[in-house]
Amino acid sequence: MTKDTQAPIPAELVTIVPANEASWDDLTAIFGTTDAGRCQCQRFKVIGWIWRDSTLEGRTAMLRAQTACGDPDAPATSGLVAYVDGEPAGWVAVEPRTAYPKLRTSPVPWSGRDEEKDDDDVWAVTCFVVRKGYRGRGLTYHLAQATIGFARERGARALEAYPMITHPGKEITWGELHVGARQAFEDAGFKEVSHPTVRRVVMRIDFAQEGGV
Repeated sequence: MTKDTQAPIPAELVTIVPANEASWDDLTAIFGTTDAGRCQCQRFKVIGWIWRDSTLEGRTAMLRAQTACGDPDAPATSGLVAYVDGEPAGWVAVEPRTAYPKLRTSPVPWSGRDEEKDDDDVWAVTCFVVRKGYRGRGLTYHLAQATIGFARERGARALEAYPMITHPGKEITWGELHVGARQAFEDAGFKEVSHPTVRRVVMRIDFAQEGGV
């Protein structure tokens, strides 16, 4: 762990790799035993109500299979793992939008837009997890930026996110902010395309339009 728990984390200390290039032990250290450790990043994956229709053991097995941690030759993985000065510190889920069944029934991605729900070429950023001790230090900004190249290199035509609007001085729980903050995506070059609720926006990069940003 870094000793200064307040200072922003500089980019030169951050290494971000596809989850299949990280170890399972490193990912479980990031998730810990709080809400992230219980959900195992399956909120948008489990059909039905996550706490009723799945078990922790089942969700853990799902995440392990999806990430293919420890298998650098795996054909696919479901996110990125961030290291700070060599220590596992953060996670972001990014996959084709169709990989998240719950997004099909959520009003947030579709409100006010005419979108093809079965378009595999549109990818989505759905969840951040930052390990205790690294929170509030800008790591999600580094992770949001990293999702762009990751998705583009794997054939995405566009990349979306569904972050929350935050306000200076107004407290927000970490659990609420698992989808990320709007400012992190703005800084990475995402543009707002809709504002479906008071606190949520849809942010997007269309790679052809952005000239491969």
